[in-house]
Amino acid sequence: MRIAVTGSIATDHLMTFPGRFADQLVGDQLHTVSLSFLVDNLDVRRGGVGANICFGMGQLGTAPILVGAVGPDFDEYRAWLDRHGVDTASVRVSEVLHTARFVCTTDADHNQIGSFYTGAMSEARQIELKSVADRVGGLDLVLIGADDPEAMLRHTEECRTRSIPFAADFSQQIARMEGEEIRLLLDGATYLFSNEYEKGLIESKTGWTDAEILAKVGHRVTTLGSRGVRIERVGDDPIEVGCAEETAKVDPTGVGDAFRAGFLSGLSWGVGLERAAQVGCMLATLVIETLGTQEYTLRRNNFMDRFTKAYGDEAATEVRAHLR
Repeated sequence: MRIAVTGSIATDHLMTFPGRFADQLVGDQLHTVSLSFLVDNLDVRRGGVGANICFGMGQLGTAPILVGAVGPDFDEYRAWLDRHGVDTASVRVSEVLHTARFVCTTDADHNQIGSFYTGAMSEARQIELKSVADRVGGLDLVLIGADDPEAMLRHTEECRTRSIPFAADFSQQIARMEGEEIRLLLDGATYLFSNEYEKGLIESKTGWTDAEILAKVGHRVTTLGSRGVRIERVGDDPIEVGCAEETAKVDPTGVGDAFRAGFLSGLSWGVGLERAAQVGCMLATLVIETLGTQEYTLRRNNFMDRFTKAYGDEAATEVRAHLR
């Protein structure tokens, strides 16, 4: 399968302040705050949901096509993704805006002050999926991930117009979307991804019941945190897959993106939904054990040993045939 992933591409600039923000705030002067924090360290990480998902798919050898917008400062990040099996030729480079950036400072109490600069992400709406499809010889599935909201709407409409199967994955953008936008983005999706909280929010904002939403999509894929994932389809019994055992819980950031990467890779291989979900859960486990969304290394033998322990010999035999 040729799978394109549309979504944000960003870098995270994470700093640590050894003191407490609360000690620097004067109660009767909050309307004129002017503060500067001397931080201990700076950690720059690659991120963005589109790039995170593609990185995971690249690790699994499924050659994903990344679709998004960046600034002229993207060269080093592009080289990283290229080295890890991601097709970045359809990434738009802005002539005037920097790549999206999240800048965050965390204090000793784990309170955070952060800012998100959307930058070039706003130009993602100018990308036509037809040009992507023409370049690679057609698209079998497009995942429409969290991105510039207008880009998400345009990509969804183009998929419908050109009869390209698509997966809806609102992620962080669901908080700012209205019910009508969400209804437009999910109607007719082959797959609808969300976590449990987002699932309830989708139902609340659209005014549609769980059953009504399920009738409008091919499959509803709901991640359940430490309990794994549930896949539902009208007329079929739900499929539930548990998580593989982790060696440590280091950082949950990017775990959902990793699940999607594994699940989409399973679809690309042509394995069943349960098997694809197992691959997704195994990849998500690698991410939760690592600080950073793209800092894990997939070693085939280690991956398969742990996959076998979690899901059994039959599942492992089927997946091993596809994993490079």
